[in-house]
Amino acid sequence: MAEFEVVISDPKDGNSYQREVDGQHANRIIGKLIGDEVDGIFVGLPGYKLQITGGSDIDGFPMKNNIPGPGRKKVLGKGGVGFRSQGQGVRKKKTVRGNTVSDQLNQINLKVIEHGPKEIPKLFEEEEEEGEGEE
Repeated sequence: MAEFEVVISDPKDGNSYQREVDGQHANRIIGKLIGDEVDGIFVGLPGYKLQITGGSDIDGFPMKNNIPGPGRKKVLGKGGVGFRSQGQGVRKKKTVRGNTVSDQLNQINLKVIEHGPKEIPKLFEEEEEEGEGEE
């Protein structure tokens, strides 16, 4: 069973929100690519449209947009995702993960592209209040 930590960025107000997603909601996102749009209901945001912008696996290797598949690859990088160049012309071989979401990921980064009827903090507060009464 897949389990992800989801980081949702809202460019409208500049804030980001974290959620834990597991079970059938996490399984719905497996197989999607970076740049794909997903429905916000799987993270508790009904009416929202979200875009996958990246993520990292359980060992911290980042996803890279131009590497196909869900596995890890060693790429010769000259800057960008997974490598910060120390000078001009410096290249280094780094391990990155492909652009496909798999169950080996730990964190998935999402961006809000279409807002729903309620604001994100209000939706998350409602869920926390419902969860407090269960204990």
